Amino acid sequence: MDTVILDDLDRGLVHALQIDGRASMRTLGQVLGVSENTVARRYRRLRDAGLLRVTGAVSGGEAGYTTWTLRLRTTPDAGAAVADALADRTDVSWVHLLSGGTEISCTVHAPDTAGRDDLLLRKLPRANRVTAVSAHELLHTFALPDGWSGLHCLSPEQVERLRPPPPEGTGLAPEPGDRALLDALARDGRAGYTALAAATGWSDSTVRRRMEVLRRHGTLTYHLDVSPARLGFRSETRLWLAVAPANLAEAGEALAGHPETSFAVATTGTTNLTAMVNCRDGGDLYRYLTDRVAGLPGVRTLESAPVIRTVKRAGTPLRRPAARP
Repeated sequence: MDTVILDDLDRGLVHALQIDGRASMRTLGQVLGVSENTVARRYRRLRDAGLLRVTGAVSGGEAGYTTWTLRLRTTPDAGAAVADALADRTDVSWVHLLSGGTEISCTVHAPDTAGRDDLLLRKLPRANRVTAVSAHELLHTFALPDGWSGLHCLSPEQVERLRPPPPEGTGLAPEPGDRALLDALARDGRAGYTALAAATGWSDSTVRRRMEVLRRHGTLTYHLDVSPARLGFRSETRLWLAVAPANLAEAGEALAGHPETSFAVATTGTTNLTAMVNCRDGGDLYRYLTDRVAGLPGVRTLESAPVIRTVKRAGTPLRRPAARP
């Protein structure tokens, strides 16, 4: 996979979309100091190159969902198929095939205990090539992929001009009628109101109002889905750390402050801090683990597994291109 070289405008656009993936092209152009048409062309080029896309997603915490991170082991011949099957589920995101293709990590958003148990106790055990499953509830978030600081380049003033207002009130669970809207936004978080109206059967104004309501309550969020490998970060690695409880908050905050870290959460389980880090290559990863991670307070054990393939991030599955005849 070729690395895409970004210029200053590209980097500014990527950072801007991290802050507000639904910001209008006019607003993006004003903040970046270019015309609306220029920023639209740059966005289309980066999207069409497979470098990024914006996706809409339900915020589990605001909607009353419980979020879990799963770690699965499979037989050597089944890893890819199991990962693809998980990615097809609407309640599963961030599906990564790890190590030698026999390990999978993913995130599950369960609206209730029954939803979690349906996946863990009934669906997965039927896959007889899944040899082990461990599930860890996410207790506290230190860093999320759409806030990855390795992409930051805008000034504080530019950031404030783009930052959307904070959610108001309590979380609002999606209604059954929202499913078509949320599915369309999972495919393209920047889809126009006319396209969304066609997908839902609603009017443009109804789509706009419902999106505003869901976003105002923090239920609908927009994520910038970026390929680290296309940016030259070819060593994407999942970490599991066991940290002394007295040091967990300090270690999590410190880890989240590293520019290599795109994801860091405290969880239940014997490994109570999990993360995703992005390094240029194996040597860069070695230096990062032995220098910065080794210096985190209270770390008792560390496990690491390289990402072999990302099957799904925040939106719809990332299908591999068909083989050429």
